[in-house]
Amino acid sequence: MQHLTPDQIADLAADKAGQANIRAINALFRKQDESNLWPISGKFNATNRAIRRANQFQRESGDVYGLEYAYLVDSILSEIVNSAV
Repeated sequence: MQHLTPDQIADLAADKAGQANIRAINALFRKQDESNLWPISGKFNATNRAIRRANQFQRESGDVYGLEYAYLVDSILSEIVNSAV
């Protein structure tokens, strides 16, 4: 499967509004998840952890949608994978 960029993911979810947009973006990130191939200490799914952190960010800072949300999840995911925390 070809990995989608945050821009492509946001474009595919652009027809949805509000929480439906966030759910669609989360589903697309989960669909391309490969945590099982490179387990981080065999303990967790990096994509799900990134989505949980993005949700926490939104509770603290306010909702973001679309491209901004896709970049938020991608950034957090990269941080998790690169630092293995």
